[in-house]
Amino acid sequence: MAVINSIFENNAQWIQQKLAADPEYFHKLNLGQAPEYLYIGCSDSRVTAEEIMGLAPGEVFVHRNIANLVVNNDLNGQAVIHFAVRHLKVKHIIISGHYNCGGVKASMQPDDLGILNPWLRNIRDVYRMYQEELDAIEDYTERNDRLVELNVIEQVTNVLKLKVVQQARKERNIQIHGWIFDFKTGKLKNMDIDIEKIERDLHRIYELK
Repeated sequence: MAVINSIFENNAQWIQQKLAADPEYFHKLNLGQAPEYLYIGCSDSRVTAEEIMGLAPGEVFVHRNIANLVVNNDLNGQAVIHFAVRHLKVKHIIISGHYNCGGVKASMQPDDLGILNPWLRNIRDVYRMYQEELDAIEDYTERNDRLVELNVIEQVTNVLKLKVVQQARKERNIQIHGWIFDFKTGKLKNMDIDIEKIERDLHRIYELK
């Protein structure tokens, strides 16, 4: 219980720090949000979107799940994307993975993980798509890191399959990005994904009128 109480004490100190720097801080927060970014990242407790991006509260709309997946039957994730794109009018959607991802590591093992099995299957599907490339990487850590990168590419692709995103691309050229965070350096890596090429490849099958 003492640990929980310390959190409320921390909260009280945080309030005083914010008010000391800006007496109108909480009034401004209460006015609403107008973020330019939707950040879809991993639930890993070491990764905090605003902190690594150097942004303040209200500047980024955040959705997190195990291994930063965009899954078509995940109503939570789909609702977040729809709300961010259609109502908040974000200008950028960022899919951000991170090296040494526990979810990606788990997907590379044959273990039965219960309720996690159907979720991790989405990452195993990515491995299956790139199996020849991944199996050719002998070092386990390097193979894991490459799967992290490929997973980000495939989740960016999944975002581009969504009707609400397709509309926003046509109407206001919303930008889609794939990033990787490296714990060893603290750096964000831009994957420089060719979004237009992916769109061309998806056009015949996934574009919705």
